[in-house]
Amino acid sequence: AAAKQEELSLPSEEPETEAISSDVLQARAVLGELKVSSITPDSVQLQWSVPKGSFDSFTLQYQDDQGQPQALPINAESHSVTVPGLSPSHQYRFHLYGLQGGTRIDHVSTDVITDAAVPEQLPLPSEDPQPEDHKPEQPQSETNWGQAALGKLRVSSVTPNSVQLQWSVSKGSFDSFMLQYRDAQGQPQALPIDGGSHSVTVPGLSPSRRYRFHLYGLRGKKRTDRVSTDVVTADPEDLPSPSMDTPIEASRTEAPTAEDHNPEHPQTEAPSAQAVLGELRVSSVTPNSVQLQWSVPEGHFDSFTLQYRDAQGQPQALAVDGGSRFMTVP
Repeated sequence: AAAKQEELSLPSEEPETEAISSDVLQARAVLGELKVSSITPDSVQLQWSVPKGSFDSFTLQYQDDQGQPQALPINAESHSVTVPGLSPSHQYRFHLYGLQGGTRIDHVSTDVITDAAVPEQLPLPSEDPQPEDHKPEQPQSETNWGQAALGKLRVSSVTPNSVQLQWSVSKGSFDSFMLQYRDAQGQPQALPIDGGSHSVTVPGLSPSRRYRFHLYGLRGKKRTDRVSTDVVTADPEDLPSPSMDTPIEASRTEAPTAEDHNPEHPQTEAPSAQAVLGELRVSSVTPNSVQLQWSVPEGHFDSFTLQYRDAQGQPQALAVDGGSRFMTVP
């Protein structure tokens, strides 16, 4: 435990690259500026660029309100991350590391102060049903002229403690999105989403409970459109928990048997018509999170579900969209 804690100690303000020769630096990847793209009272969204070379992965480090170091692993394809669970009106220093082969190659930092309280623009709308074309309050002719428009907000996956939502942008484009809902205690929650994303997974929900989600499209910091949907989370009893002793290879070999009962599809053709999962690998580990990655060597899947038991032995399930090949379990 002491060794792991030492790994997560926050860096000094001196760059770690000074002792490395100029020849090595020329061949290395370089991080661009770490910028803040969105701030709420309890979250911060950060983004960055890689102007030179490429990294195998990134790690974001910061200290929480109790001064404890936190580390968030990020896959190499991502150039943005949302850090949840922060406190209002609190200053945080974030350190982003670019890694190659498990070694820190470059480092950028930024200071951020979270919003003082739930801003005036964040109160949740009425829980009363909205009309089908629930657009902003301005006249229709002024609202749609030159503005971006959101498509329908759809539910793509539901588990006992998470919901995956997806949407389209039928007109124009948005700088960012904001998803709002009330948690099981009735407290408003707001999740910032970057403008390039059209799906989001909302974790930490309660089983068999109805939630109303409101998605806002933002241009600048102004809301220009909104869509909503109601979702009831799944009942844990309806979700079969996988055996903790069954390896992934065993479950994969059983998959083709689903086709065996159909005489029109010979058994030799079944595997070619099915999608196949590659090996599940661990790409990053911290004391309180694990990053997993996988491949799909044949076919494709609509979505994925990751199941595991928590420290109390309770089954947990996380929904992942079909285009993803990695996920971080916090």
